[in-house]
Formats: sequence, C-alpha cells, structure tokens
Amino acid sequence: MNKKRLPPLNWLRSFEASARHLNFTQAASELNLTQAAISQQIKGLETQLGTTLFKRLPRGLELTDAGKAYLPPVRDSIVNLAAATDELFGQGATKALTIRFNLVFFTLWLAPRLERFRALYPEVRLNIASNIWVDERKWDADLEIRHGLGSWPGLTAERLTWDKLVPVCSPMLLGSRRPPETPAELADLTLLHVMGYQEGWSYWLAQTGFADLETSQGIQFDTLISALEMAALGHGVALGRTSMVSGMLASGRLIAPFPQQLETQEAFFLTYPEHQYLHPHAELFRAWIVKEAEQSRGL
Repeated sequence: MNKKRLPPLNWLRSFEASARHLNFTQAASELNLTQAAISQQIKGLETQLGTTLFKRLPRGLELTDAGKAYLPPVRDSIVNLAAATDELFGQGATKALTIRFNLVFFTLWLAPRLERFRALYPEVRLNIASNIWVDERKWDADLEIRHGLGSWPGLTAERLTWDKLVPVCSPMLLGSRRPPETPAELADLTLLHVMGYQEGWSYWLAQTGFADLETSQGIQFDTLISALEMAALGHGVALGRTSMVSGMLASGRLIAPFPQQLETQEAFFLTYPEHQYLHPHAELFRAWIVKEAEQSRGL
C-alpha cells in the first residue's frame, strides 16, 4: 500500500498559525513570512491533501470540516516536536533529572556511591524523591527504583541487587539480653516485619526448617530502613537483604547471628517506561547505576 507522503513542516506550521488566527496576514506576521508566502503554502498543502482546508471569506477565513478535523493532530504534533527539541537541545536539556527511590535502597546502597556519579557528571542536576505510597499506575519521574520480582506492566526493569535473606539484630538487645544463637530462640523475641515483602519471616522460617514458629507477633513497618534501625537499637530481629545490611554489619551496628541465608527472588530494580525515549541525563544515570550494580554483585 502506498502511503501519502507527509507535507513539508513549514506548510503545516503555516496551516496551524492560519487556523489559529483565521487570518493569513496575522499568521504571516507570527512566522516572519509574507502574506503571499503563507497563501502559497496553504494552497500547496490543500493540493497535496486533495481537499480544501479554508473557506476564503470577505473578512477573514473559516475552517472547512476537513480543516477542523486536521487541525488537532497538526497542532499536537507541532507542540510535541517543539517540546522534544527544547528538552534535548534547548534549555530543557539542563532540567533536573527526577528519580524516585525506594527509601532503604537510597539510604544504604546509593547514598554512599552517589558522589561517584556526581564527580563524573557534574552537569546533571538531580531531583531525588521517595516512592513511599506512590501510585504505581502513574509515572511522574524519569527513573524509579522499585522492589519486587521485576515485572511491572509497561515498564522496563533492570535488576540492581542479588540478595540473600539474613536475620540481623544488635550485638546486645534491649534489657542487656544476648542475641539469639539459634532460630528456635526467635519464638521468644520480637520479630520486625516489613509490609509488602513476599519473602518475609514466614518464608525464611519455612525454608530453613522452622515453619512451626509463631511469626504473627512483632512490629510491622512500611519500610525496611525502619525495621533495620529498630533492630540496630536492640528492639528485635529484622530480616535483612545482604546488599542493604553489608555496611551496618561491617560497622558492627548489626550482627548476623545465624549461618542460614537464602537466595532471594525479590530484588531492587531500575525501572522506566517501555518504548519511551530516555532523556540523555537519564541514560547517563541508567548506564552508571547498572555498572555500579554489576561491580558490587560479587562483593
């Protein structure tokens, strides 16, 4: 099937301006052209399309039905093209890069590394926001870090962590109580749960042979960072992800009292819309963080 070739962009701009003003003279003034040039371009457009777009009246113009139908897509195309041009090559090219983060990932994984990105790309301005309670059906960022199994409709997801589940607690619990030596002792301790994690305490206990332990008691948190902080303060035992707790273990704020660790299916992912052009600064950050993740995988 032969497709009718697209009209020249300057013809479409002349049509849009003329339709907005309903006057060739005013359109010519806006586009820095002569009235004759505008009229000639409109005639060329009408000839190529094989239809009349304007009714020439004694005092101005009026759109035909075909012109009224053609105007919205032409106007939207011009607006979108102008916006994309400004974003990539104009003032918009220096806009802040908006990234939404899972809070524990930002605090414990990215924050210690972020200066490396800023040293490499000082021209990139960052706008960092938490994604707690964000409606996942809406998208209002350039990039977002999410936790889950890596499958979100309409989004590309690149894995950033390969974790093991490891119980963690303070070297000394509240009341000068010693840490547990075996998982069986967890029945007498406060378990710190995190909502929204499929691989939680019930999963870990079942996989390590302690499924009969009661896990409903304890404290529920909406972020892992809160549970880990409470664990470090001696309030109970949290279920950590190795990439998130490595620094706290190294500093001694937390200890891992048991040898049992489990590979996770859940992970942290960098996400962005499928089939959507990434701003150049977003692409810089994407490439950098994926490389950082690969380098830290074996640590």
